[in-house]
Amino acid sequence: MTIQFAYHKSQVIQALRYHFISRPEIKIMIILVNVFALASASLFYFKKVTPWAFLFGSTLWFILMITFWYILPWMVYRRSDTFKDHFIMNFTDTDFTLGNERGTRTWPWNSLRKFVESPMFFYLYFDERSFFLVPKEACMNSDEVYELRNLIKNNIKK
Repeated sequence: MTIQFAYHKSQVIQALRYHFISRPEIKIMIILVNVFALASASLFYFKKVTPWAFLFGSTLWFILMITFWYILPWMVYRRSDTFKDHFIMNFTDTDFTLGNERGTRTWPWNSLRKFVESPMFFYLYFDERSFFLVPKEACMNSDEVYELRNLIKNNIKK
């Protein structure tokens, strides 16, 4: 199976948001900051703490959400030339090949650690932090998306 694609900025930004928010350490941090913000709001309501504790909790929550929702995805997008290239990918039962105007590289399926599927992309993870985005819109129709999903599932063992 061969697909060709170029990335769309808005979709990549959303995909990067999904990646950051789905990280376990970030999920835990968001939960802890939300608990702290709710606790400070409750304690402020019952007049157990000063308004500064509530303001601090709210400010921390806003900073955290702005960082993970806007700043980090935009920084990664701007720094990476990958998202500005046009790619051709070829998937076989033994490996997959990625090519652009600068060259081609082939990886065996066992070089991938895991994959994640979102509404717009397949995330092919080489390790916990490095991954490649394969847009679903590169497939001609839903049958090709289904075929690619099955090929990835069968070759990447979770």
